[in-house]
Amino acid sequence: MDETQLLDTATEAARSVGPRLRKAFRSRPEVSTKRDFHDPVTEHDRSAEEAIRAVIEARVPGSAIVGEEVGATGSGDLTWYVDPIDGTANFATGLPFFCVSIAVAVRGELVAGVVYDPVREDEFTATTAGAWCNGTPIRSRGARADREAMLLCAYPTPLDLATEGEAALRRYGRLLESFSTVRRPGSAALNLAHVAAGWSDATYGTGSHPWDVAAGALLVRQAGGVYVGDPLAKGDYLAHVGGFDLAGSVLAEVSVRSSG
Repeated sequence: MDETQLLDTATEAARSVGPRLRKAFRSRPEVSTKRDFHDPVTEHDRSAEEAIRAVIEARVPGSAIVGEEVGATGSGDLTWYVDPIDGTANFATGLPFFCVSIAVAVRGELVAGVVYDPVREDEFTATTAGAWCNGTPIRSRGARADREAMLLCAYPTPLDLATEGEAALRRYGRLLESFSTVRRPGSAALNLAHVAAGWSDATYGTGSHPWDVAAGALLVRQAGGVYVGDPLAKGDYLAHVGGFDLAGSVLAEVSVRSSG
């Protein structure tokens, strides 16, 4: 199966859950928690992942799937990374900034991905041939320096505060002072998609999983932006538009947290 067919499967799977997510949005669904009260989950996360898995398994049987809710299943050269709702807290309370994120890797190399915003009906897609939003090619272009740039930030998280204490707040303060604008929208995948489209200039967060960032990382890179790190390993994420001066940015200082 070639990349175009893999992307078609990913977009079909993502769009298959769009109607149910739009219908449930702003219904204030019942929320339970996973790790702690900062980590919500709803019945819609679970049902959406099941529906996505059903599409993938029907179209590409025998591949591995790594999902946020169900975990890892299957094996083979193809691995799908699925986040049925990235931004669950936003979805659960009625804030329209969440998405479906699906990426596929062949023998450990990302080859296709989709980040689908079901509220705005924005479909960000990428293969090794390029990146698109609603079928139109996108280029990751924008600010060159902090003072002109918008940063989408997920740092510090409650875990960052627990492990770093006041140092995390000082680092966050440095970001607020340095960047023109700092926002905390609440979806790593959508943050990355917006950087890929040049709608924001940089994004940074900690403790991400592959299902959070794999599709977004491919989008950024294929749109001409920069993604720092391994999107298929758990860890921090940092991305920016092409031409941004990371070496001269406070981000370069803040993201090396172990030096603090």
